[in-house]
This record gives sequence, C-alpha cells and structure tokens, in this order.
Amino acid sequence: MTHSSRSTQRRPRRIWAGAAAIIAAAAIAIAVSLFNRSADPNGPLPVHLPTTPQSYLGLFADGIPTSYAGVTAFARDTGAEPDIVMYYSGWFEPFPTHFAVTAADNSAVPLVQMDPDKISLAAIASGQYDGYLSAYAEAVRAYRYPVILSFGHEMNGSWYSWGYTHTSPAVFVAAWRHIVTVFRALGARNVTWLWTVNIINDTQHGTIPRPNHWWPGSSYVTWVGIDGYYLKPSWAFAPLFGPTIGDIRTLTSDPILIAETGAVAAAGQPAKIANVFAGIRSYGLLGFVWFDAANSKGANFSITSPAAIAAFRQGAKSFTRPR
Repeated sequence: MTHSSRSTQRRPRRIWAGAAAIIAAAAIAIAVSLFNRSADPNGPLPVHLPTTPQSYLGLFADGIPTSYAGVTAFARDTGAEPDIVMYYSGWFEPFPTHFAVTAADNSAVPLVQMDPDKISLAAIASGQYDGYLSAYAEAVRAYRYPVILSFGHEMNGSWYSWGYTHTSPAVFVAAWRHIVTVFRALGARNVTWLWTVNIINDTQHGTIPRPNHWWPGSSYVTWVGIDGYYLKPSWAFAPLFGPTIGDIRTLTSDPILIAETGAVAAAGQPAKIANVFAGIRSYGLLGFVWFDAANSKGANFSITSPAAIAAFRQGAKSFTRPR
C-alpha cells in the first residue's frame, strides 16, 4: 500500500537504540511468562502453516496490536472470523506476545510487517542490529505458535526509506537474508516468511517496477504477499493484481497472499468485495488481508454499510479455515 493510504494510527515510532536492550529484555521476559501459561514447553514448534487455497481471511483494524477489539467487532459485524491479524511494527518495537496469545486464542495467526523506517539496511545486513533481532527471534520462538513475518514490505515502491530509489535491491536482499538467518540460527522455526511487494501497475505513483530484483531466493521465502487497493469503480482484480501475480510466478511457485487490500465507498465497495473473493478463487491464492481503516488522506476502506457487510458475509461463506 502506498504512503498516502497508510493509517496515521500505525506510523512506527522510533525508539532510541539506548533503550532497545531494555525493551528487548522485557519482551523476552513477558514472552516466556505468557508461554509458560499458554503452551506446552515440550511440544514441537510448528514449522509450516497450511497452504490450502481460498482459506485465509485476514484483517488490519485500528488499535492492533494494543487492542483486539477491532477484530472482535469486525467478526461480529461480518460473521467472518479473521484467521490472520496484521499490524505494523517499527524498528526496535518488541514482539507483542500478549496480543499474539490473544490471536492464538481466537484461532488467528499474527502477521507482523517489520518496518525499518530510517534504518540502514546495510547496517542490518552487517549484523549491527543483531541484538534487537536476536531478542525478537527469542520472543517469537518462546511464543511457539505460528507467526507470519514480513520485512520491508512494498520495497518496489518509492515511498519508504527501504524501497526503490532509496535503498538498492542488493542491499535489501542482503538484509532480508541476514534476518532470516538470525531467526533460524536461534531456532525460531514457527515463522512463515512473507515477502511482500506492491502491485506493479499502481497508477497513483507512476510506474512501479517489477519486484524481481528484490527477490531473496526461494530458500529465504515461505509465502509471497501482494499489496493493492480498489480506488476507482473501473478497477477489477485481474488487471489490478494479475500482472504482479504473473511476474511472481516467473520467480517462484510459493503460495500467494493478498497481504493488503481494500476498497473505498466511491469505488463501489460491495462489488469490489465480491470481486476480491472471486479473484482469490480464480487465481488459486491463499486469501487476503482486508485493511479495515481510514488512511491519512481521508480515504476510508472500512466495511460499514449494510451492503458491504452483506457482501463480505456472503464471500466468506466460500472460504474454509485452514487445516
């Protein structure tokens, strides 16, 4: 999703490096405490999430990860219980184990978009932030349930410091591989690595390049995520997502999740909701994450009208929870 469509409530706050060690240590302590109450310490860590097509209904709602109320309200209104709950994590923010436990209690998997805002990716790749990454990996491992992690999403767009024109694809790839290596070395095998790109035909910001140059390699990626939004009545799933899906298929056969999508009311939201469900089915994708919030420019993707709620409820009937 482009910077103009990002909710103001989820801009990552930078935490000074001097406080990072304290925060990381606290995160581990909380993680271990909650884990001891919620999981079998002798049980195996889950390695892979199911990859059944047309099964994941994800959600981003205001308040996540501080509160689960937005997820609960969405499930109540639409009759669809999200099995992925997404949030955006600024660099140095610890893994929110309490929120993740709540998600697990509701049969959902947390999806973390790790945003290295104004952080040198070359420094990440060289190991300068291994203290933070190690603490995060330890907390994720202690949680023991599945976690989906995505780093530097929409890197083929130009609106983020880690993206196109700001950081070279080679440096991004090096940072991605280093992060995955750190997590694996520490035994955080409950992570599904989601490599998330922006659609390549985004008409808001000119040409968005193909994501090929940012590909870390199959051994470093579990799933592929694609971000794209319906902003006009004429936009439909196939022309919006199809070219990017085709491009991804030249790189990998990994499962694809539409990692961010939504539709404004002016685009004909009920019809676009039906179009998302149809598109997921047509392309055999895992599912999608709906961005149920307003952005900083006033565009609102929230599902509130009776017609939109009915469309989502109807579409959700065709999905099955992953096994």
